[in-house]
Amino acid sequence: MKARTFLTVAAATSLLALAGCTEAPQGVGGTAAKADTAPHVGVGASQFVDSGWTQGDRTSWEQKLKTRTTYGQNEYTRTAN
Repeated sequence: MKARTFLTVAAATSLLALAGCTEAPQGVGGTAAKADTAPHVGVGASQFVDSGWTQGDRTSWEQKLKTRTTYGQNEYTRTAN
């Protein structure tokens, strides 16, 4: 009786351990891959677009990133007051 219970538990454990090995590959070669575009081109109309940025204009994109880095994401300038 003990041997049968042990074998049943061992078989169930083995099946659970092998179930983790069935993950599908996550390669890039699928049909969901899309071609990248330049970040300053944008994705179209959005409510999250900053008011001073012109879509497709690289210089305004770089200026907005510089301003955001200097004032919005720099903890030293945000907490200095």
